[in-house]
This record gives sequence, structure tokens and C-alpha cells, in this order.
Amino acid sequence: MERLTLILPAPVEQAVEQSQSQKDPGWIVTVYNNETNTYEEVIMILMLATDCTTDEAYMETWEIDHLGKSVVHRASEAECQRAAEIIATIGIRVEATPDPLA
Repeated sequence: MERLTLILPAPVEQAVEQSQSQKDPGWIVTVYNNETNTYEEVIMILMLATDCTTDEAYMETWEIDHLGKSVVHRASEAECQRAAEIIATIGIRVEATPDPLA
């Protein structure tokens, strides 16, 4: 049986590769608690930076407050760096690091 191979035009192939690499969960974003930011500020910045739902942002904010930190995003290195930069704009400590579980 002969196998078919799909050949995509270069721009489409690059877009598919970029999309797959952005979804590759090789990195994480961790946010740490502080005594400055409100729940509302943290929820809003998490939603903006990670495109998560209000419910997910609330759960992560609760973890930050009660556990001292929370992993709020898993994605490619570039995507995690982008999200961490956005989160840092409110003055909260945030790190983008390789996922130790990946």
C-alpha cells in the first residue's frame, strides 16, 4: 500500500510549525504571591496574558494567595516569555522556566 505525503506551500508549512511550537508545553510560567496586588488585578492580568477563563484565573489566583505560587501557563518558551512579560507589568514576581515535568 502506497502512503500519501501532504506537501504544503512554504508559508503554510511555517505557520503550522509555528503553531505547533507555540502549543508545545515545554515551558511553564509561575507567579508568586505578594502583599501588593489585589485578586482583581491578578485575575485580569492572567486572563490577558494567558487567554484563560475567569474561573481558571480565579483558581490560579487563589493558589498564588494561599500556596505562595502557582503555575499559570504551559506552552513554548516564546509563548511563556511573552505571557511572563505581560504579567510582570503589574509588579508581581513571575518566572518563565523549562517545565521540569516535560
